[in-house]
Amino acid sequence: MNLRFPFSAFRFPSRLHSAVTASPASPAPMHPFLLNRMVITTHRSLLALALAFACLPATSPACSICGCSLSSDWADQSFSDTAGWLASLRFEYIDQNNLRSGTRSVDTAALVFPNADEIQLSTISRNTILDLGYNSGSAWGLSLSVPVHDRSHSSIVDGDIAASTSHASGVGDVRVSVRYEFASPGRTRGVMVQLGLKLPTGRTGQNFDTGPQAGTPLDRGLQLGTGTTDLLASVTGFMRPGPYWGWFAQAQLTQPLNAHDGFRPSPSLAVNTGVRRLTSGWLTPQLQLNARWDGRESGVNSDAANSGGTFVYLSPGLTAELGERVSAFAFVQVPLYQRVRGLQLEPRWMLSAGVRYKF
Repeated sequence: MNLRFPFSAFRFPSRLHSAVTASPASPAPMHPFLLNRMVITTHRSLLALALAFACLPATSPACSICGCSLSSDWADQSFSDTAGWLASLRFEYIDQNNLRSGTRSVDTAALVFPNADEIQLSTISRNTILDLGYNSGSAWGLSLSVPVHDRSHSSIVDGDIAASTSHASGVGDVRVSVRYEFASPGRTRGVMVQLGLKLPTGRTGQNFDTGPQAGTPLDRGLQLGTGTTDLLASVTGFMRPGPYWGWFAQAQLTQPLNAHDGFRPSPSLAVNTGVRRLTSGWLTPQLQLNARWDGRESGVNSDAANSGGTFVYLSPGLTAELGERVSAFAFVQVPLYQRVRGLQLEPRWMLSAGVRYKF
């Protein structure tokens, strides 16, 4: 699930006491009707997309890696009126230990070995991601995301009776993007468009370390990188309907542009929406609903039969203002709906936490 890439692009006013006491911005003096119609139409389209997304048929990755699909940067998203940098460091913990088929869990203890299928036992990912964002001081900005993965995996390959294991750590696929925002006066509502690329910087060619399969290639979806260049595109709408509430909706597309060594990763579409309660204190509670659809892997070295799926998560979280320039966040992501193709490992919960600093 990675489909998650950083959107540290804009924010509601960061000082919460100012956000609570400030009165709503006055209408734009020029062409307010056209601006309001554009924002309202975009919000309705994003909401319709989110509703339709939950009804998509299943298709998804089994030997692939999950990733937090929430927008962890929403709480501090910002286009300020001055140019500057925003850096964040976040940690993700993802324990894929729930083998699933369709919408059901599979009892691995009841399986007989050797088995005709590869039975995955566990995949644990500890991801550390450095995000850097630059704001021009007007409407555009740049983002860079550098992930470092630490991943352990075990499975019983078809025909074996004992588990084979692997462990790898290192830099994954780097993401770069540019963004542009259309915002109302006072920035109480707006729309952001973001385009970027995922670059093939992560290692491929990893093998099993121990067990009957030691020295043989690990599934391509479990490598530190895909070896491909992917197009990243998103549209985000945000609104502050009152002094105490904030809302956003976001649609993200990840589309591989090429294949590498007989492998093309799954395309992905993610839809996120969330609400937060602004208070005069230093803690801000949030609640997000995250949905994602993954297509099939393809190529001679893919696991197309066990790839693709539809996923919906509920993600409660908190943001803490630790100072004028420093903030922190934490989210727990819990699955509401998981439908996979073939046999796939999925997490029962995921954790994402981090800190941000504004230069």
